[in-house]
Amino acid sequence: MKLLVTGGAGFIGTNFIRYWLRHHSDDTIINLDLLTYAGNLSNLTDIAETRPAKRYKFVQGDILKTTLVEDVLKIERPDVIVNFAAESHNSRAILHPRRFFETNVMGTQVLLDAARKYGVERFHHISTCEVYGELPLDSPDAFSENAPYRPQTPYNASKAAADHLVNAYFHSFGMPITISNCANNYGPYQHPEKLIPLFTTNALQNLPLTLYRSSHNRREWLHVEDHCRAVAAVIKHGKIGETYNVGSGVEKSIEEISDFILDALDKPQELKTYVPDRPGHDCRYLLDSRKIAREIGWQPKIPFEVGMRETIQWYIENQKWWQTIQQQADSETVQEDKWETFTRR
Repeated sequence: MKLLVTGGAGFIGTNFIRYWLRHHSDDTIINLDLLTYAGNLSNLTDIAETRPAKRYKFVQGDILKTTLVEDVLKIERPDVIVNFAAESHNSRAILHPRRFFETNVMGTQVLLDAARKYGVERFHHISTCEVYGELPLDSPDAFSENAPYRPQTPYNASKAAADHLVNAYFHSFGMPITISNCANNYGPYQHPEKLIPLFTTNALQNLPLTLYRSSHNRREWLHVEDHCRAVAAVIKHGKIGETYNVGSGVEKSIEEISDFILDALDKPQELKTYVPDRPGHDCRYLLDSRKIAREIGWQPKIPFEVGMRETIQWYIENQKWWQTIQQQADSETVQEDKWETFTRR
């Protein structure tokens, strides 16, 4: 089988490529990535060096470029497209919403049209729990695949729009699609702007851990390896036209995450600093993942405490990786303590 993986130099895309090649040694992967600030080819250096060119190939390019995308599909003729390519940082989306809609919606549309033109057998789209909006903190509810879409931030709205677009191509054109909506991921190779690597790397440097004042807002946390197994299971066994929620059932507040990291690194609680909430800061996400368990047989395997300790250890052992990223930080690095100034504009 030949797969085109978009966004394969990003966090989840990197881990998916590693997972797939580890378990499917005869398959071929084409990695299409623009290499924005969040894409890092060093994530896959060992793959590129040890895999024959016919098994792994990297193409740098923008999914918004129709000619480039069509050329890749015309030459490579992938059986499956797995679309990880996305702008995904909620805080950056508050500052630059247009960029998120261009990549996440129009980029997906370019891929879908090219997939139709060249007869791709499966288009799997990676989405997020955040398209469903938020749940009250005291609610016993979880989002099923039939929950209404109620996105509350530009990032969430762009992913919701992409989901609707993918489904529309199934209903209008018979495109063989599947969608997975996942919980918050954590694990190795995650960009240090995201919560767990940010808090871990800051704590290692004795820098403040910046928590929003609503620090008891909760998220569902899923190890990236479990997510990759779920995507692979949907590609192999998922029903065309269906959406599958992928969650762990493990909810932790931002306060609990910061405490776990500080305890694991033996750092003082005084490193925690509280700042105003980001606009559109959702209270709680939780997915009902019974469908994927029932229909495909997938369940998460990595306990939260085990996965977190392994993740923290990875950042301890790979300081050069994240320090290089920090040194190359672009001029648009988000200042999470400046939201009051931003919202008064």
